[in-house]
Amino acid sequence: MQLTLYTDYSLRVLIYLGLYPERLVTINEIAESYNISRNHLVKVVHHLGQVGFIQTVRGKGGGMRLAHPPEEINIGAVVRSTESNFDLVECFDMEKNTCPIEPACAIKGILAQANARFMDVLDSYSLAPVLGAAPRLKVLLKPLEQAERPD
Repeated sequence: MQLTLYTDYSLRVLIYLGLYPERLVTINEIAESYNISRNHLVKVVHHLGQVGFIQTVRGKGGGMRLAHPPEEINIGAVVRSTESNFDLVECFDMEKNTCPIEPACAIKGILAQANARFMDVLDSYSLAPVLGAAPRLKVLLKPLEQAERPD
């Protein structure tokens, strides 16, 4: 299974916000820190706000922050909210399935079981353990102009 960039960016936003709970963070700051498109992040941030993972504050001095403590943000729930398709193979989608061996094929059940276990693992984690390496993550994610400035 491969998660979409949308999910990847959603997780990255949550990680970044979890690193700076004491202040509001801007989309530009996250885009610069990860060196990713601001336009992509706007969509991601909008979605994360709509589903309640983050709070956004508009206006001058605005930004965003986590809506809940990291211990309450479940990784599986984030992935489910951002991924629209967990069909690992064609036969998972009965409307589009054209596989002639599907009625007798055992691989569908095996892949369904693997997919369920994948989600079980994600469901067993919150954002909190991901933030366990916060000092190192903060060094790696310094906005570019800060990282290039001598101390």
